[in-house]
Amino acid sequence: MTRSLELALREGLQQLPLTISDQQVSQLLDYMSLLEKWNSAYNLTSVREPEKMLRLHLLDSLSIAPFVKGERIIDVGTGPGLPGIPLSIVYPERQFTLMDSNGKKTRFLFQVRNVLGLKNVTEIQSRVENYQSETPFDGVTSRAFTSLQQMVEKCAHLVGGGGRFYAMKGQYPTEELSALSKHYNVVASHQLQVPGVDGERHLIEITPC
Repeated sequence: MTRSLELALREGLQQLPLTISDQQVSQLLDYMSLLEKWNSAYNLTSVREPEKMLRLHLLDSLSIAPFVKGERIIDVGTGPGLPGIPLSIVYPERQFTLMDSNGKKTRFLFQVRNVLGLKNVTEIQSRVENYQSETPFDGVTSRAFTSLQQMVEKCAHLVGGGGRFYAMKGQYPTEELSALSKHYNVVASHQLQVPGVDGERHLIEITPC
């Protein structure tokens, strides 16, 4: 990664604002390098340019970091690890399970975990409705995974008492919220400001009743 990308990342972190160590900055940049390298062969994301990857993937994922609570988080439909990998770098004391049904993407996550030495990451190749965990999760994150109603239905078995769903959306999902089952409460909605990104971004927090 070039010096200009490192400066752009550090500036973005200041704007979010997030304070992390130089080692964590290096890990984030190394993740970007791996994503760019593997993308040419595995088609992990339609975003090709490193500058756009930084804004649309890395900083977008990190914009929810201040709101995600809990010790055990599962990122469903994680793809190439978004937002799971950036969050796991920022919060090394928490445990992150990254789930995707695509084998190419989970092989990439295996490589990322080993190259970056992420002891707090587990990658799982599975459809979310088929996965069972002995211990419930404190939080479920998703980034453009599916509708809010389908998210809570498919992931209901993964959340423990007091657990929370964190759904990343673009525009405010008015129709999806109106279709949400009465068994769930929207406890918070955040309009996210992603450095270098003009489009709308929102984080919706949902809990079971």
